[in-house]
Amino acid sequence: MDPTTGPLLGFYDYDLLVIGGGSGGLAAAKVAAGLRKKVLILDLMAPSARGIKRGLGGSSFNADSIRKYLQQTSLLGIAINDSQMYGWKFKEEVSHGWSDLVQAVQEQVKSSTVELKRELKSCGVIYLNAWGVIVGPHTVEVTETNGRKRCLTAETLLIATGDRPQYLGIPGDKEYCLTSEDLPSLHHPPGRTLVVGGSAEGLEWAGFLFGLGMSVTVMLQPDLLPGFDCKMAEKIENHMIVGGVNFLYHCSLTKVKQTEDVISAPPQHLSKGRLQVTVMYKDGQTKHEDFDTVLLTVGRKACTSDIGLECVGVQCSQDTGRILVNERDQTNIDYIYAVGSVQHGHPATTGLSVHAGRLLARRLYGGESILFFYSQCDYTNVPTVMLTPLEYAACGLTEEKANLTFGENSIEVYHSFYWPMEWTLPSRHKNSCYVKVICHIPEQERVVGLHIMGPNAGDVLQGFVTAMKCGLTKQQLDATVGIHPGSAQVLTSLNQTRRMTDALMLRGNC
Repeated sequence: MDPTTGPLLGFYDYDLLVIGGGSGGLAAAKVAAGLRKKVLILDLMAPSARGIKRGLGGSSFNADSIRKYLQQTSLLGIAINDSQMYGWKFKEEVSHGWSDLVQAVQEQVKSSTVELKRELKSCGVIYLNAWGVIVGPHTVEVTETNGRKRCLTAETLLIATGDRPQYLGIPGDKEYCLTSEDLPSLHHPPGRTLVVGGSAEGLEWAGFLFGLGMSVTVMLQPDLLPGFDCKMAEKIENHMIVGGVNFLYHCSLTKVKQTEDVISAPPQHLSKGRLQVTVMYKDGQTKHEDFDTVLLTVGRKACTSDIGLECVGVQCSQDTGRILVNERDQTNIDYIYAVGSVQHGHPATTGLSVHAGRLLARRLYGGESILFFYSQCDYTNVPTVMLTPLEYAACGLTEEKANLTFGENSIEVYHSFYWPMEWTLPSRHKNSCYVKVICHIPEQERVVGLHIMGPNAGDVLQGFVTAMKCGLTKQQLDATVGIHPGSAQVLTSLNQTRRMTDALMLRGNC
C-alpha cells in the first residue's frame, strides 16, 4: 500500500483510530467499540522537560484528579484548625508529610491508569503504548517503544492529544522551573514558592501550597484569571491576599539561576537547589529574589506540532496551534475529527471532552434511528470549577460578556454574600462567600450566567446547570424551596441587585 494515496477500495485496518489518550478520545473509543466498531488508541506522549511521564487519560483527567486530592489536603488542614472550636482536642502536634502525600497521589494516578486500560480492554478497544504520526490519507505510522515501525489505516481518525504546560523561553526556565506536571512528583516540600502566572491553574496551586504551610508569591504575568468574570476574579484574589498569599504586579520574570549546589537525586525526585529569580518591572527596574521553587503556570500549548497534521492539510490556528473544527468536531479534512483541549475556540474541561467524545461516536456509528437524540455537542453554558482556597464555580456568561452581548440596560445582576453555617463557630471569613446570578430582562429574566464562590461550589452548581439548559428564569429560582441548613439556599432568595448596590454606594459617597 502506498501511504500517499491511502487504502485501496475502502478497506481499512480500523474503523476508528484515536491518536492520543485524552479523556475525550477515550470516551469516543469506548462508545464506538460498544457499537461494534474496530477501534485503536495510540498513546505515547513525550515526558516533561524534567522527565515526568504523563499517564493515560490525558492532561485534564490526571490533572483534575491531582487538583482534587491537593485541594482536599489543604481543606483538611483548615478543618483541623476549625475542629478545636467544635471541641476536638489533639494529644500530639499535627504536621503534614509532603512525601507521604506525593506517594499516595502517584499511586492513585497509577491505579487510575491501570483501571482505564482494563476498561478499554473490556470494551474491546485495542490500546497501544505507541507514537502515531499521520503520513498520508487515512494512514498513520505507528512507532512502538522498541522502535518498531508500521503503517496502519483507519476510516476515521480522531485527534485527542491534549495540551501541555508552556515555558517562557527565558534563561533557566526549562533547567530550573517546574510546571504542574512536575510538582506532584516532587519528593521534597517545595518550600518558598514563586508561582508565575495569574491563570486558574496558578491560583489553584498557590492555594494548595499555601494551605500546606508554604510561603507563596504569585506573579501575575500578565493578568489575573483572563477570560473569567472580573469581579469574581477580584474577590478570589482578595480572599487569597487576606489569607496570606503574596502578589506581584506589573512585572515579568526574565531569568532564573541556581545559587546553591544541587542535592544529588534520581531524575524522578527532581533535584533541590536554591533559585535566584530576576524580575523586571514596567518602569525598567530589576529586582533579584531567592526562592526554593519556581512554578510556571503561563498557559498550555496544544500537542499538535509533531503528529503529521500538515501532511494531510489539517488546519490549525496560527496563534494557538489548536485544531480548527466545525460544529460537528470535524476538521477541514472530512475523515479527521478532534476533541478536547486540542480544539481551537472551545472551552477545555474534562467533563466537556468526555461529553463531546461520546456524542461524536454516537453520531458516527449510532445509525439514523438515534441521530435525533445525539446531536452535536453544545459548547455554550459549559460549567467550570476552580479549586482555589475558596472554591469558585460558574456556568454561562460573565457579567462583562453579558453586558457586551445584550447591553447593560437589558441585564439584571442579583448578588449576595453568605456565611456557611459550618464557618460560624470558628468565626471564619464572614463576608467571603458570594453568589451572582446574571439575568436577561427581555426573556423574563432568563438566567444567562451563574457564579458561586464558596465551599463545594462545583457540587452546588451542578443541578443549576441542568436548570439553565432548560431555560431557568429568576422567577423559577425564587419559586424554588431552599434546603435548610445549606449554602445553596442563598440562590433561592436573592433580592439585591447590582443597580441597587451601586446606587447605595453613590448615595453613601455624597
